[in-house]
Amino acid sequence: LPTPPARLPYVPQVSPTALLGKITASTFALERPRCVFDGLADASDTVWLVVAFANASATFRNPLSRADVPPYKQLPTARSYMTLETAAAAYSCSAPSPSVLRVGGDTACRDQGRQDPCNGPLPSPGPYRVKFLLMGCSGPKAETRWSEPILLRRAISPSTIDPAPARRGSAVVVIASILASLGAVLATAVLGALG
Repeated sequence: LPTPPARLPYVPQVSPTALLGKITASTFALERPRCVFDGLADASDTVWLVVAFANASATFRNPLSRADVPPYKQLPTARSYMTLETAAAAYSCSAPSPSVLRVGGDTACRDQGRQDPCNGPLPSPGPYRVKFLLMGCSGPKAETRWSEPILLRRAISPSTIDPAPARRGSAVVVIASILASLGAVLATAVLGALG
């Protein structure tokens, strides 16, 4: 039997920094792990992101090789997939790298000819859980803990949008009338001065 991967205390999380589109209807911005795999990874090792529906994370089984990695296109049936394969060195303490990873940001994954691993749009609000998995040529070497459940934004149904603009309060109407009157007086004064 293969040796089980080392369990790391790191818990992935949605980026705590203020970002536009941190969580959308099909993506989320994940904090990039740094220094998590130092001392465990060899030069040829890769780090994968495992994405699973929250209710399927407990039954996820780490693949024994790259050939066994669950692809994005099987997410609806397998309830999980692996993506964002990256050289382990990119997560080291010394590696200059962006501070976030965009999960679900590759819209080209819907193309039929596209090869996995793919980082395609997430198909529903979830919730999802994620973990990082360090893979060597002989299989999984280390894994982080699962994240807390991540719920995506829900699109608003067009039928719930009120097409009529909100009624303005009487104070807004009075202020708008005064400003319009002042503008007319100012225009008259300027024309009088020029004439």
